[in-house]
Amino acid sequence: MRDSAAAKLAKAAPVFAALGDETRLRILQSIATTYHVNCSGIAATRGVTPATVAHHLKILSEAGLIACRRKGQFVYCEAVSKTIADYTRGLTKIADRTKARRGTPFTARTDGAMRRINA
Repeated sequence: MRDSAAAKLAKAAPVFAALGDETRLRILQSIATTYHVNCSGIAATRGVTPATVAHHLKILSEAGLIACRRKGQFVYCEAVSKTIADYTRGLTKIADRTKARRGTPFTARTDGAMRRINA
């Protein structure tokens, strides 16, 4: 069972690493809210260079969050909704278990201290 948990964590690490960058989150949001979009379209709407977008697209693709395909000279990307949904469900389960164990809801503040919240 420990091996299974370790394998799941190892599989999840690239996804959470990919989501740990604000620029990648904004790029993923652009892709997820558009049917399909190309690199230059993302660069234009997000105010970053095409090279920066390409770097971030590679990381998002390797994490399984987006799928890219080449059509002519353009690369089009789409969000992989199954991956996003799977990790959303996983995080929800973690949150539910944590809340159930603790019995009292808490939230972290930006200074690292914990404070009680009403839920």
